[in-house]
Amino acid sequence: MSAPFAITVAGDQRTVESGTTAADLFEGDRAVLVARVNGELRDLAHPLAEGDIVEPVTAAEQDGLDVLRHSAAHVLAQAVQQVNPDAKLGIGPPIRDGFYYDFDVEDPFTPEDLKALEKAMQRIINEGQTFVRREISDEDALVELKDEPYKCELIGLKGGAAEDAADGASVEVGGSQLTIYDNIRRDGTRAWGDLCRGPHVPTTKVLGNAYKIMRSAAAYWRGSEKNPQLQRIYGTAWPSKDELKAYLERLAEAERRDHRKLGAEMDLFSFPDELGAGLPVFHPKGGVLKRVMEDYARQRHIEEGFLYVGTPHVSKEGLFHTSGHLPYYEDTMFPPMEEDGQRYFLKAMNCPMHNLIYKSRQRSYRDLPLRLFEFGHVYRYEKSGVVHGLTRVRGLEMDDSHSYVTAEQASEEIKHLLHFVLSLLRDFGMNDFYLELSTRDDSEAKKDKFIGSDEQWEAATAVLEEAARDTGLDLVPDPGGAAFYGPKISVQARDAIGRTWQMSTVQYDFNQPERFGLEYSAADGSRQQPVMIHSAKFGSIERFMGVLIEHYAGQLPPWLAPVQVLGVPVAEEFEPYLQEVLDQMAAAGIRVEIDRTDDRFPKKIRNASKSKVPFVLIAGDEDRGQGSVSFRYRDGSQENGVPVADAIAKIVAAIDSKAQVTSAS
Repeated sequence: MSAPFAITVAGDQRTVESGTTAADLFEGDRAVLVARVNGELRDLAHPLAEGDIVEPVTAAEQDGLDVLRHSAAHVLAQAVQQVNPDAKLGIGPPIRDGFYYDFDVEDPFTPEDLKALEKAMQRIINEGQTFVRREISDEDALVELKDEPYKCELIGLKGGAAEDAADGASVEVGGSQLTIYDNIRRDGTRAWGDLCRGPHVPTTKVLGNAYKIMRSAAAYWRGSEKNPQLQRIYGTAWPSKDELKAYLERLAEAERRDHRKLGAEMDLFSFPDELGAGLPVFHPKGGVLKRVMEDYARQRHIEEGFLYVGTPHVSKEGLFHTSGHLPYYEDTMFPPMEEDGQRYFLKAMNCPMHNLIYKSRQRSYRDLPLRLFEFGHVYRYEKSGVVHGLTRVRGLEMDDSHSYVTAEQASEEIKHLLHFVLSLLRDFGMNDFYLELSTRDDSEAKKDKFIGSDEQWEAATAVLEEAARDTGLDLVPDPGGAAFYGPKISVQARDAIGRTWQMSTVQYDFNQPERFGLEYSAADGSRQQPVMIHSAKFGSIERFMGVLIEHYAGQLPPWLAPVQVLGVPVAEEFEPYLQEVLDQMAAAGIRVEIDRTDDRFPKKIRNASKSKVPFVLIAGDEDRGQGSVSFRYRDGSQENGVPVADAIAKIVAAIDSKAQVTSAS
């Protein structure tokens, strides 16, 4: 019998007996789902060894929540094969707010199928099956899983290329040991099993009834259109029924705020089939909103020392070779066009052309920082499956800027850019942020996908990290998320219902100045290479507009609203008087409209509510007689008999304040 040994549990040293598992340490604490042993997630059944450092992991942290959801994905797969034994298994990773599992089935899943699967899942959960890890050789796994072609393919990829295959969910990527998780009934018999690296929750009982199947969709195996099309079932799982209910309520609210739906109701934009997916057109009201956003951002850039430039939509192929983009981004660019024996590309980024502007004349250290800015139209061939309204388009307008600085100026310039970015977002009503620092993937398999020396990456990352911490905001690491030419900071903004959107980015680039041969004359007369810093404030006008519409549920603040005042006469005879009032407001710079439809007054009011206009002005006999108007606000409240001059002053003040107006107060 082995002697007792020492381990560290949640920071405290303990002596335990041989054979002790993580489950023994946390017995009675049902919140603990898995353990972190020496930094690695392990099942609670994992036996401990001398010197292990053990921490409990609950669903309160993302790792625990991911394990919960991955276990739910396994229960879903078990349910599918119970109902349809011929179904072939793909992969089933946790994702944001839930999980999915891919299946090769003869017929797509119907809504009735999904309901039946949800009930089958509940029966499995109620059985309290345990998840038991089993190591297996590659050869034995291929024999055991001979009827699962997709699992066998993953086994074949195990040696190093499998990271593209399974989202880290179904095979030990780069590892030497395959594992299968068996679901064991209370009587000890095996109910089901799946190739998986784990870990999992101790039993299916942990899932309770806080899960839900959401929908199904087609998905290509391993994300490639060259592979078979499978059926993907999406689900969600939470630690408690109350949290599931809150999530479903958030989804319902998000649906009510969907910018695609509101954009149609407000007559802002559309996506004509004749143009193609991801190519929006802006209607007159949407055009006003877009222009207001552009004008404000352009003025702010000028105030911050940027010089406005313009560049073409297409370029010869060589430019993107010089910048280094083509080998990395060609698959996301539209196919080239041939002209005079040369290939031309629609540009997917503005920076190479800004480099040509910098290079067009000699530069001195006295010229730096040199800040170039444009609203540049770029085109990206997004896959049809990810195109989504304004938030993921193929033709977009970026508020793109590039700062050319000395190495010594880089830190202050990045701090300046972050301050500018955050202040601009706050001007538009986004106030809740954290930052993400995207760095190089230093693994041997991925390292060659990034340009530059270790020293360059270390220096650039340190400068960005210092500037990010200077903001006082939380900084979250994003290993491997950097662009090929340098690390970046991205601003993650939370909207009114708590969703996170990636907004602005600030990127440090030591690559392009060298590739373009950019130089400046230093104070000592030597020729030096500048540092290039990329920055996008909105990211794209289209995406930011979509985010704003959802953030405000369509009720844009008065300064942004395409129509700031809508006049609704009580009857046709009061229309001339109300038009005179609106003309005075238009002369004061207010954007106005009048409802001249033949609809009855109550319907006009209902239509006005749907239009999300900040101020609805009503005029009847009493208003005309007093030289006044009545305000109707978005929340349904009303303010009657406001003198016209006071009404104009009130509206102008609301517009100038950039505040949201929802009531008479």
